[in-house]
Amino acid sequence: MRFRVVLSLIAVSLIAGGCLHDDETTTVTVRETVTETGAGTVPNEAPAVLKVYFLRDGKVAPASRAVVTGSQPGAAALGELFKGPTTEEGLVTAIPAGTELKSLTIDGGVASVQLSEQLTQDDAVAQIVYTLTQFPTVTRVDVGADAPVGRADFENETPAILVESPVPAEEVEPGFEVSGTANTFEATFEYELKDAAGKVLKKDFVTATSGSGTRGTFEFTVPYEVAQAQEGTLTVFEVSAANGSRTHESSIPLRLR
Repeated sequence: MRFRVVLSLIAVSLIAGGCLHDDETTTVTVRETVTETGAGTVPNEAPAVLKVYFLRDGKVAPASRAVVTGSQPGAAALGELFKGPTTEEGLVTAIPAGTELKSLTIDGGVASVQLSEQLTQDDAVAQIVYTLTQFPTVTRVDVGADAPVGRADFENETPAILVESPVPAEEVEPGFEVSGTANTFEATFEYELKDAAGKVLKKDFVTATSGSGTRGTFEFTVPYEVAQAQEGTLTVFEVSAANGSRTHESSIPLRLR
């Protein structure tokens, strides 16, 4: 049975003696409307692994965060996004420091977001859109522009080869799965996995479901052998038909088990 559940979190005005004056109040409202399947919902008290999207070379790139989402996973994901990337992830953000979420409403597949300041850069908006559309209840995001937008509206802010799993600094084991989307010539690209010393452990070709102007999806596994746990790097790239050079290259730091 499908039914609609409206989940609201209202942090009402708090006045602490000696901390706030009588005329100082703080009110924050975050509301999400989601569709669930089943007889009821129970707030998730265990940490959930969510993706947040930062930037690598000006293009969106995912990272993961383990957070207690409660009944507000969208708000939790944006909260982690606004904290920015870690040093070891090798990513940056276009979202200004100090940006805060004022309200979030998800209804009919559209997430309506109100922030403490209006985002004007396309790459910053792309980070918001990618982060929220990871959830099945969200297909488009309204950030106060002319109309709601989705991932397809940010092709210029999306790398030709977007690896969505694994994420930077993730620990992997032999035979780990790589997945994401790609828009490459004839839907093909290559990858290589290097160990801490720079030795190539595995290299191969990949074919996505579509390419040459149409973004498709891909999945592949990476077998490898190492004598001990160490840092490694997964690199994806196209090879130029004109001169054999690498194009659309992207490297992801990993921990190899």
